[in-house]
Amino acid sequence: MTPSGLAPHDPAPQPHGAAGDDAAATPAPNPLPRQNEHKAADAPDTLSPRTEPHATGPHVVGAHAANRLPRPVPDASVLTLDDPGPLLANGSSADVFALDDDYVLRRYRGNHDAAHEARILRHVAAHGFPVPAVYLSEGPNLLMERLHGPTLLQALAAGEVAIGDAAQILVDLHEQLHAIPPAPDAPVDESQWPFVPTGPVVVHLDLHPGNVVLSDTRGPTLVDWANARAATAELDVALSALILAEVAVDAGGDYSHAARALLAAFLVRSAVSPIDALEEATRTRRADPGLVTGERELVEEAGELVRDLIRVAS
Repeated sequence: MTPSGLAPHDPAPQPHGAAGDDAAATPAPNPLPRQNEHKAADAPDTLSPRTEPHATGPHVVGAHAANRLPRPVPDASVLTLDDPGPLLANGSSADVFALDDDYVLRRYRGNHDAAHEARILRHVAAHGFPVPAVYLSEGPNLLMERLHGPTLLQALAAGEVAIGDAAQILVDLHEQLHAIPPAPDAPVDESQWPFVPTGPVVVHLDLHPGNVVLSDTRGPTLVDWANARAATAELDVALSALILAEVAVDAGGDYSHAARALLAAFLVRSAVSPIDALEEATRTRRADPGLVTGERELVEEAGELVRDLIRVAS
């Protein structure tokens, strides 16, 4: 895996400004009402090696002040627009378009139905978990709240968040998420990756710094829920560790040492040990259809690094 975004999941960042820039910097088309998607457009491809606590603490506040009421929620007609607005982000299976400062449209390609993601987002939001609000869902389209603020990855790269603080944010999000039971009416399409055994809690299966937005109104907020389902906390933590480890073992990566430090800090702080789920996580990760050339080859080595760091910590 390359450091450019930590994981190759959608949406891959598109240029919009320097780390920490307000996502609203992308101009919105006048005729449309709004929403946003997580990955701040220009996610840096680096992790800062900074390890001392930052003076401002772990939560970076964006420039977008919450001093006005959001505009009215757009009607369902925006879900089927051929040209919904500027492209904020895109990835292997979905694109995210800016409708305005308040709303975004997330649109899957192909025949993917966004209803599962919408159900999970509403379910975890009802339990107080920080996610962007979902307003409408139809076919491959989701009308969502637009978040403003840098990703945790961007804040790390800019030296605005220390590695220890970033690790704690990841741990806190895992712990809060794994306290949520699965929704009773949340079927999963078992023909779609990831193929994992079911479990007793809601999991994200792609929780890493590129998928955490340091929202100026919500604080650390988790995005990209395409893989979410019911599984075990151990598997979820193992996949997060594996994704970080892939950056750490990338011999051509300038920031592999910083990624290793973040991984070590994450493992030390986590009350959930991923060791028993690491083999399953490795199989799942290797089967990820979103991995690009060279990344799949890093998975086994990344798993060994996770094992080594767990042994050292114990």
